[in-house]
Amino acid sequence: MNERGSEVVTEGRRIPVIEIFGPTVQGEGSVIGRKTMFVRTAGCDYSCAWCDSAFTWDGSGKADIRLMTAQDIYAELRHIGGDTFAHVTISGGNPALLPQLDELVGMLHGHGIRVALETQGSRWQDWFWDIDDLTLSPKPPSSRMETNWRTLDGIIAKLTDRNRPFTLKVVVFDEADLQYAADVHERYPQAPFYVQAGNDRLKETEPERLLPYLLERYEWLIDRVMSHTGLKQVHVLPQLHTWVWGNKKGV
Repeated sequence: MNERGSEVVTEGRRIPVIEIFGPTVQGEGSVIGRKTMFVRTAGCDYSCAWCDSAFTWDGSGKADIRLMTAQDIYAELRHIGGDTFAHVTISGGNPALLPQLDELVGMLHGHGIRVALETQGSRWQDWFWDIDDLTLSPKPPSSRMETNWRTLDGIIAKLTDRNRPFTLKVVVFDEADLQYAADVHERYPQAPFYVQAGNDRLKETEPERLLPYLLERYEWLIDRVMSHTGLKQVHVLPQLHTWVWGNKKGV
């Protein structure tokens, strides 16, 4: 299997999984603070400059990838989390590369478990219809990625036409990102909209040194949003899990 982009190939209906962990709190987006388990898949069609999970696509986590069936994943979630959870977040990488995730989503729902997904909006999968908490997070200029507006327009049109709830989130590092966020908000005014302060100190290993910097970046973002005429109907978030655990994986 190659982890990158459209080259993600798996055996049959198996899913490339790089991490399963929890329960923990969701640190981002509209379900921030929600108790959840995480299933992190391998592979991404982007390579964002500040990606905090680059190990899912840059080859550094290749040894950790397991090809798992939906039943395998559910069994491991129960083994780790027992009967302490009712919410699962599918993360990546970009899980939207994987059509076979429909089976996992259906299985989780069959056990009364809600499912969340965050994706950059570069690919559509029909199992999006069944996601309970869907976040589209297009990437701003600091990521060095290009937004395919035609694709994103199409995904949002499908969801809107069928009155399927979703939210939009943009991570902000600088003024160019802030303007990008305002442009996204203006383009899709019907969607609940979130901006989040970015973390560009991914190599800092001590949470007590990282937190003052993250607080400073969050305060900067609040100040800039409050005075921005194009960001009125907006939620301003920190990246909650980094405040608690810093850059530690698996939390």
